[in-house]
Amino acid sequence: MGARSEQSGLRLGDSLADHLAATLDGELRTQLTGAILAMADAATVIAALVARGPLGGALGCDTGGLNADGDTQKTLDVLSNDAVLEALNMTETAYFASEEEEAILTLHPRGALAVAVDPLDGSSNIDVNVSIGTIFSIFPASPGGASASFFRPGSEQLAAGYFVYGPHTALVLTTGQGVNLFVLDQDLGVFCFARSALSIPLEAREFAINSSNYRHWFKPVQTFIDDCVAGREGTRGKDFNMRWVASLVAETHRIFTRGGVFLYPADRRPGYERGRLRLLYEAFPIAMLAEQAGGGAIDGFQRILDKTPGELHERTPLFFGSSRKMGIIASYHVDASDRLGQAPLFGRRGLFRT
Repeated sequence: MGARSEQSGLRLGDSLADHLAATLDGELRTQLTGAILAMADAATVIAALVARGPLGGALGCDTGGLNADGDTQKTLDVLSNDAVLEALNMTETAYFASEEEEAILTLHPRGALAVAVDPLDGSSNIDVNVSIGTIFSIFPASPGGASASFFRPGSEQLAAGYFVYGPHTALVLTTGQGVNLFVLDQDLGVFCFARSALSIPLEAREFAINSSNYRHWFKPVQTFIDDCVAGREGTRGKDFNMRWVASLVAETHRIFTRGGVFLYPADRRPGYERGRLRLLYEAFPIAMLAEQAGGGAIDGFQRILDKTPGELHERTPLFFGSSRKMGIIASYHVDASDRLGQAPLFGRRGLFRT
């Protein structure tokens, strides 16, 4: 069926189940396989809902309710959460954490895994037919219970991935052995191996940020973006393009495809002082994927995977992409006084120009 992957021995078109059988090992191999395949089953259901668009009803309409973190719920948010929960209930998952749930749910107390999910990322884009997705993170269940299973450093994840519902439905997955791409075969209803060893290019000339919030940013981020916008005449010495889709999975998929850097900083607005993305089920899985692909992920001051959540829906700033760009962004935050919005020590000197 095509060229064989040197990493796993699989061929183009081999199933996700075959890939997991060929690559996973360790005492949690069976449980981890079950959880990942359950997520794929849920994503297949969600992809079918997304594909029907308006024919499936008002999926992008507000339900009239708020999720546990205060964001307006869309109909498809709720349906996606139900699909994931139903699928994981059939596995050895002990604990389930979701953006759409107020608290951690216990599914099977003696289960081996804890799964955290953003069931539908980018739901504001449902009605405009822009790529949206599902993000997930898998930890070993802790003997200490539900909280201990999730309130731990991101470096302890067993696996992480996202599904993107676009022109085709794709899964980008890591189990700690690099990053692989799978595509949903609509005829078979199965995710099939498409590419191994995805990597984030070291050099790129794209950045993704919502520039409408420029006036609210703290000085380090303003300075970094100013230097990018200045182009070849500025301290960076090259021209950059800006992208912003307002869908984390869409931004991530582009960066995995052709490089670049994503920035969602903290800012001065009420509720944004500690960032906006959720640490557990958005930043952790994206950070694991980024590092496994040779990139990096930081909050401006700290490696994302070194952070430990103190609460279920804790927020964080998130910067990820090229490892070299992460070093540059960190240099703009070099002085701890930047937290107060003061000028970075080396912000405009160009000492870290590449």
